[in-house]
Amino acid sequence: MTARSFRYEEAGTVATLTLDRPQSLNALTFEVYRDLIETFRGLAARPQVRAVVLTGTGRAFCTGGDVKDIIGHLIQRDRAALLEFTRMTCDLVRAMRELPRPIVASLNGTVAGAGAILAIAADVRVAADTAKIAFLFVKVGLSGADMGAAWLLPRMVGLGRATELLMTGEFIEPAEALRIGLYNRVVPAERLAEETAVLVDRLVRGPAEGLAATKRALLAEAHVDLDTALEQEAQIQAGLMTRPDFQEGFAAFMAKRRPRFDGAPE
Repeated sequence: MTARSFRYEEAGTVATLTLDRPQSLNALTFEVYRDLIETFRGLAARPQVRAVVLTGTGRAFCTGGDVKDIIGHLIQRDRAALLEFTRMTCDLVRAMRELPRPIVASLNGTVAGAGAILAIAADVRVAADTAKIAFLFVKVGLSGADMGAAWLLPRMVGLGRATELLMTGEFIEPAEALRIGLYNRVVPAERLAEETAVLVDRLVRGPAEGLAATKRALLAEAHVDLDTALEQEAQIQAGLMTRPDFQEGFAAFMAKRRPRFDGAPE
């Protein structure tokens, strides 16, 4: 795995993607978008990576599209070229949601615009107490429905709160984001890396097949009725009950010890 426009590191079973343009508040360029898509797609073929961390350097996690590199160029494009771009941004969300491993967004600072979409496209969000967040699209004359925001956000915070966030484009503070369920955890900025690592350690020690099935079900069952969901989950669990992780989980429970799931670190 290589990346040209951000830092990519693997340590054991964890891959960390670090947006590293602090001088521009980690704003996204065309190259960063393409690199992120390729990286998340590539990670799907690396089963040794059991969890992914997405974070940034400096005082921002990500502040959306780079004004000069992206916005300035989009003004000059025709509709067909604009649609090519907007579909490409959606491919990034698709690649993140389809990755069969948990993604933890470790939000080191300001989260805005497309950066806010990266945060909600992740599976879990751990935020520094400096990480205010805004879905800024209406502030530049666009729809709040961007990169799947109108699908993802109501499922996290409810329709009413999502409507307000997407229609006003206003920043909310980390404590409020935690209260409404947008953030999973808010921690002192100096402890962000430590608290992220604690959560990621729990995930990489979990059953990889079980976590992948959970992520797929959370995505798929948003479209179906209860009876269909029940049947899908019955099929999922019956299949996993034939797998070694289920046998190990039962043995560990009976022995009152920590399970050692297939491929998990010692």
